[in-house]
Amino acid sequence: MKPILLQGHERSITQIKYNREGDLLFSVAKDTVVNVWYSVNGERLGTYNGHTGAVWCVDVDWDTKNVLTGSADNSCRLWDCETGKQLAFLKTSSAVRTCGFDFSGNIIMFSTDKQMGYQCYLNFFDLRDPSQIEDNTPYVSVPCSESKVTSAVWGPLGEFVIAGHENGEINQFSAKSGEVLKNVKEHTKQINDIQTSMDLTMVITASKDNSAKLFDSTSLDHIKTFKTERPVNSAAISPIMDHVVMGGGQEAMEVTTTSTRIGKFEARFFHAAFEEEFGRVKGHFGPINCVAFHPDGKSYSSGGEDGYVRIHYFDPQYFEYEFEV
Repeated sequence: MKPILLQGHERSITQIKYNREGDLLFSVAKDTVVNVWYSVNGERLGTYNGHTGAVWCVDVDWDTKNVLTGSADNSCRLWDCETGKQLAFLKTSSAVRTCGFDFSGNIIMFSTDKQMGYQCYLNFFDLRDPSQIEDNTPYVSVPCSESKVTSAVWGPLGEFVIAGHENGEINQFSAKSGEVLKNVKEHTKQINDIQTSMDLTMVITASKDNSAKLFDSTSLDHIKTFKTERPVNSAAISPIMDHVVMGGGQEAMEVTTTSTRIGKFEARFFHAAFEEEFGRVKGHFGPINCVAFHPDGKSYSSGGEDGYVRIHYFDPQYFEYEFEV
């Protein structure tokens, strides 16, 4: 089946996210626009307008009521998913790099960049307490002085946040006290993306050191490694198969000097148990910045440096694919 091409951005895509049911797909890019699409046919439902800088991150809560976005305009904003109305505006002193709702949808976390003399902070707000939003005072704010947070996700049960750092470290920060519960360093370079499995038992990290790694989300035990020849910008775990998809490509400055084939702008599929690559999907004219599986596992989408989001549906024989042992 031909991929569905979503053309709603003028600049490169920074993140894409499905909601829990998978009927909606949210996309954000460096062009200030937050788009929401029907994932089944690629029809655009609407936009969330208000940001004045590149939007780095997006998340949607469990029951698709609210949407959270973080931007380089030094703000994190909460939106009503259905109406597009802005519900909350949280001002920060530097760009918001990553954001997320916990499982209940009551607590949000976001991290700010280390720039312009400001420290990198991981902030936690409780949406049930309006005074935190009005006064812009998080109930916990964790300074990350050594290395800034580049990607973060909530762990199971909303007890902690798993954050990947610029130096390749992964930390677990308690959502109650902000203390570091666990710390591992398996990557040698910056972690570009962290995504959880469907049941939140595992996380996959994508790194600039040309690999993606699978970890247990509670113990942070390193389980598997998937190696490539290029920096990995994003990786996702299939909800129904033992597969992971990875998107990458080389640095933006080298893109103009290579052809699309040499540039390796394909999404690559690896078997999660055997760490073997078994397929590639071409498509983007430029590196892939983010990938996401549909919650039913029957399709995946990718957002690229070319400003397009593509939804790819799998062939039925994909689901019969297994390695001969």
